[in-house]
Amino acid sequence: MPRIAYVNGAYVPLAEAAVNVEDRGYQFADGVYEVCLVVGGRFWDEEGHLDRLDRSLAALEIAPPVGRRALRLIASEVLRRNRLRDALVYIQITRGVAARNHAFPMRPVPPSLVVTAKRFDLEKSERLAAIGVSVVTAPDIRWGRADIKSVSLLPNVLAKQAAAKAGATEAWLVRDGKVTEGASSNAWIVTEAGEIVTHPATHEILSGITRRTVIDCAEALQLKVVERPFSAAEALRAQEAFLTSATNLVMPVVAIDGRKIGGGRPGPMARRLREAYIRHCAGR
Repeated sequence: MPRIAYVNGAYVPLAEAAVNVEDRGYQFADGVYEVCLVVGGRFWDEEGHLDRLDRSLAALEIAPPVGRRALRLIASEVLRRNRLRDALVYIQITRGVAARNHAFPMRPVPPSLVVTAKRFDLEKSERLAAIGVSVVTAPDIRWGRADIKSVSLLPNVLAKQAAAKAGATEAWLVRDGKVTEGASSNAWIVTEAGEIVTHPATHEILSGITRRTVIDCAEALQLKVVERPFSAAEALRAQEAFLTSATNLVMPVVAIDGRKIGGGRPGPMARRLREAYIRHCAGR
């Protein structure tokens, strides 16, 4: 069965899905996106993702192409047409099609909207979480508004490629000696004192929706979360490390730059938070 995409009002086979060559997303990375996890037909953290999408659009002065209710219906229809109940839904909105010029179009143009979905395997993710993943560190060379979920991701791509070449799953980005976040995730450590530490939600990071929910889960479990920067050296001394994202949920990190963390096994705090996050999002 061919995959189906939504592109500017039409549901089309993915192989035929296309946007205009002068779409500003293609020309200038002038757009934003969201990735939402769906398990058993249920959107996880849906409101958080839609809220952040609105914030990103507002930051770039792009008008929403459709209302929130319509966007939900489109995403649900993409899932239905692809016969998916466990999926990652990708939503991308760009400023639209205009003659190539760095400044915004003199007259407003309709924003472009693309929605796609691909299968997500929760059991596979659970198996990976049981053994953990490795990360490498890389320089954080991104622009100063990492808090906007824009499609301008070349620095992230380069960091991810460096991780892949090193046989790692993720790259943790380092700026001024501090770990900001992962190339496509948020970074966490558990200190020797048992504090759960993650970078504060400043312009230096994309404050993950999963990150926010994990903080809520930790607080419900009466675990101490400290939002502050930490260095790669501190991470190497940590009892545990883990990362969070919509695609990874809570994923234990067992090695950083080839050095084992927590004996090279997933730690109890990461496992506990992963279980709490899944229970919360599944409505159990």
